[in-house]
Amino acid sequence: MIKAKVLYIPTPSHTRKVFRPETFERFKSIFEEVKVNEEDRNYTSERLAEEIAGYDALVTGWGSPKITPQVMENADKLRIIVHSAGSVRALLGEVFDDYIVPRKICICHARHAIALNVAEMTVGLMIMCVRRLMDHALAFRERGVWRDPNIPSNGQFLRGSTVGLVSAGAVAREVIKLLRPFDVKILVYDPYLSDYDAGRLGVEKVSLEELFRRSDIVSIHAPNLPETRKMIRGEHLKLLKDGAVLINTARGAVIDHDALLEECRKGRIIAALDVTDPEPLPPDSPFRELPNVIITPHIAGAGYYGYFAIGEMTLQALIDFFTGKKPVGMIDYSEFKILA
Repeated sequence: MIKAKVLYIPTPSHTRKVFRPETFERFKSIFEEVKVNEEDRNYTSERLAEEIAGYDALVTGWGSPKITPQVMENADKLRIIVHSAGSVRALLGEVFDDYIVPRKICICHARHAIALNVAEMTVGLMIMCVRRLMDHALAFRERGVWRDPNIPSNGQFLRGSTVGLVSAGAVAREVIKLLRPFDVKILVYDPYLSDYDAGRLGVEKVSLEELFRRSDIVSIHAPNLPETRKMIRGEHLKLLKDGAVLINTARGAVIDHDALLEECRKGRIIAALDVTDPEPLPPDSPFRELPNVIITPHIAGAGYYGYFAIGEMTLQALIDFFTGKKPVGMIDYSEFKILA
């Protein structure tokens, strides 16, 4: 048994989504004390402030309240926060500089687990779009047309193509792994990617303009930050080759949607958007009617495999920390400001 007291505040519905039953039972049994939220409603910041005293660890999840200064004032023994979900920036933004850093509290998150699901869908969209699978299927289902001559059945598909990734974050790195068997050339735009890491990943660092100009497929993986809002503009989209594919499984706000609509209306590119701005698009949005635009309802992060990996990573992070190891999913303080 590990001598540590853990306050676990995600709801039971969240727990069922990210923990296999046997993993959660092990989690509850392995520590000195684990207080579990048994109510299917989220804590408030006020309730968390009332209960946090005396606990060594806090586990949060989707729907957990912001960590406020009052929470931190009462968190007399807190040493680690593990977020059993993705981004922690909104959760900790109020207290990061004044409490987390001075107290050297360890912060872990599970965005790498979610990245497994998003990467899988990203590569699936690449194959679907370049092979025009949706168009061929609908032509046969809705019009009874077998091999519509107006829909290309031959061309530059995924194998041997040039793929441009905007950002080299957790999702993009999983995409790189999945693309290795396809003999693709991978270009990356990411101002934070070092030459060493680019070499280790086997990718070519390029400017955003060069990426759009050279790529057969462009996949967006940039976080939604003030400096990335509408970073993909008309001048970039105009550089895309005729027949190129643009995929966004990151955040809709990264692309200027007015510029994207203008380019998509020309019919020369295909856009696959799992995220939009706004989300969902209003009923009268012209994007809904364009045959070269595929919209999915922000589902890239879903999937048993990645979701259950969240629970496994959450438990492992706590075990690692309290046994003196570097926890899985630990955030470097220097990277906090560029997290989504």
